[in-house]
Amino acid sequence: MTKSELIEAVSSKIDVPKNRAEDVVNAVFDAMTDALLADQRIEVRGFGSFSIRKYRARKGRNPRTGSEVQVDKKKSVHFKVGKELRDRVDTLNQ
Repeated sequence: MTKSELIEAVSSKIDVPKNRAEDVVNAVFDAMTDALLADQRIEVRGFGSFSIRKYRARKGRNPRTGSEVQVDKKKSVHFKVGKELRDRVDTLNQ
Protein backbone atom coordinates (compact mmCIF):
# COMPACT_ATOMS: atom_id res chain seq x y z
CA MET A 1 0.00 0.00 0.00
CA THR A 2 1.34 3.39 -0.97
CA LYS A 3 0.74 6.64 0.88
CA SER A 4 -1.81 7.74 -1.73
CA GLU A 5 -3.64 4.40 -1.36
CA LEU A 6 -3.65 4.90 2.41
CA ILE A 7 -5.13 8.39 1.96
CA GLU A 8 -7.81 6.92 -0.31
CA ALA A 9 -8.62 4.20 2.25
CA VAL A 10 -8.86 6.73 5.12
CA SER A 11 -11.03 9.01 2.97
CA SER A 12 -13.53 6.27 2.18
CA LYS A 13 -13.42 4.68 5.67
CA ILE A 14 -14.35 7.85 7.57
CA ASP A 15 -16.22 9.52 4.68
CA VAL A 16 -14.15 12.70 4.40
CA PRO A 17 -12.73 14.45 1.32
CA LYS A 18 -9.35 13.21 0.10
CA ASN A 19 -7.57 16.48 0.92
CA ARG A 20 -8.80 16.23 4.54
CA ALA A 21 -7.72 12.58 4.74
CA GLU A 22 -4.32 13.60 3.37
CA ASP A 23 -4.00 16.19 6.15
CA VAL A 24 -4.82 13.51 8.74
CA VAL A 25 -2.33 10.98 7.33
CA ASN A 26 0.41 13.63 7.06
CA ALA A 27 -0.25 14.79 10.63
CA VAL A 28 0.07 11.22 11.96
CA PHE A 29 3.31 10.62 10.04
CA ASP A 30 4.73 13.98 11.14
CA ALA A 31 3.93 13.24 14.80
CA MET A 32 5.55 9.81 14.53
CA THR A 33 8.63 11.25 12.83
CA ASP A 34 8.97 13.97 15.49
CA ALA A 35 8.70 11.39 18.28
CA LEU A 36 11.35 9.12 16.73
CA LEU A 37 13.69 12.08 16.14
CA ALA A 38 13.28 12.92 19.83
CA ASP A 39 14.36 9.32 20.59
CA GLN A 40 10.90 8.44 21.90
CA ARG A 41 9.23 5.05 21.49
CA ILE A 42 5.90 4.83 19.66
CA GLU A 43 3.45 2.12 20.69
CA VAL A 44 0.21 1.42 18.86
CA ARG A 45 -1.65 -1.25 20.84
CA GLY A 46 -2.58 -4.25 18.72
CA PHE A 47 -0.41 -3.08 15.83
CA GLY A 48 3.18 -2.75 17.03
CA SER A 49 5.86 -0.41 18.29
CA PHE A 50 8.55 1.72 16.71
CA SER A 51 11.81 2.55 18.42
CA ILE A 52 15.32 3.74 17.61
CA ARG A 53 18.06 1.12 17.77
CA LYS A 54 21.65 2.23 18.18
CA TYR A 55 24.45 0.24 16.61
CA ARG A 56 28.08 0.70 17.65
CA ALA A 57 30.96 1.03 15.21
CA ARG A 58 32.46 -2.29 14.18
CA LYS A 59 34.74 -3.96 11.71
CA GLY A 60 33.02 -5.63 8.80
CA ARG A 61 34.01 -7.29 5.56
CA ASN A 62 33.44 -6.26 1.98
CA PRO A 63 31.55 -9.29 0.61
CA ARG A 64 32.97 -8.83 -2.86
CA THR A 65 36.66 -8.53 -1.99
CA GLY A 66 36.77 -9.96 1.52
CA SER A 67 38.80 -6.97 2.71
CA GLU A 68 38.14 -5.55 6.18
CA VAL A 69 36.25 -2.25 6.37
CA GLN A 70 35.25 0.02 9.23
CA VAL A 71 31.48 0.31 9.68
CA ASP A 72 30.48 3.55 11.41
CA LYS A 73 28.04 3.67 14.32
CA LYS A 74 24.47 4.37 13.32
CA LYS A 75 20.88 4.61 14.46
CA SER A 76 17.99 2.88 12.75
CA VAL A 77 14.23 2.65 13.17
CA HIS A 78 13.07 -0.72 14.47
CA PHE A 79 9.50 -2.03 14.24
CA LYS A 80 8.23 -4.81 16.47
CA VAL A 81 4.89 -6.26 15.45
CA GLY A 82 2.16 -6.45 18.12
CA LYS A 83 0.66 -9.74 19.26
CA GLU A 84 -2.80 -9.11 17.78
CA LEU A 85 -1.45 -8.26 14.33
CA ARG A 86 1.03 -11.14 14.44
CA ASP A 87 -1.77 -13.57 15.31
CA ARG A 88 -4.05 -12.23 12.54
CA VAL A 89 -1.29 -12.52 9.95
CA ASP A 90 -0.40 -15.99 11.19
CA THR A 91 -3.96 -17.21 10.53
CA LEU A 92 -3.38 -16.42 6.83
CA ASN A 93 -0.84 -19.27 6.71
CA GLN A 94 -3.36 -21.90 7.79
